[in-house]
Amino acid sequence: MLTFEEVGEILDVVAGELPRELFKDLNGGVLLLPEACQDQDDSDHDIFTMGEYVHDEMGRYIVIYYGSFVELYEHLPPEEIRKELEEELKETLIHELTHHIEDLAGECGLEIEDELEMEQFRVQRDDPD
Repeated sequence: MLTFEEVGEILDVVAGELPRELFKDLNGGVLLLPEACQDQDDSDHDIFTMGEYVHDEMGRYIVIYYGSFVELYEHLPPEEIRKELEEELKETLIHELTHHIEDLAGECGLEIEDELEMEQFRVQRDDPD
């Protein structure tokens, strides 16, 4: 698995490829934290949050969870990890930036979509028939 520092470097590259306008008013930036983040509503403990957009008293920022990426990708052969992880990091960052842009606009469509998607996933997982 890639180290925390290596993933941080990849995240910097991915963020640098995106238009600067997307980061407007994201005063806390993008943080890479070492821990995994498990879904609080998941009793099976097999759903991990890859990243999240936060708007609180500290401002607006995006958190990316290195440990969640480790959980998701540590089983892959070493030659596949970097490519897969880079794609997932980009997808996660764009997803969280979309939450940020919606928040600036006073919208919450993606938040609602995320909740519905998680509920469908739980129902399908718990009742595969």
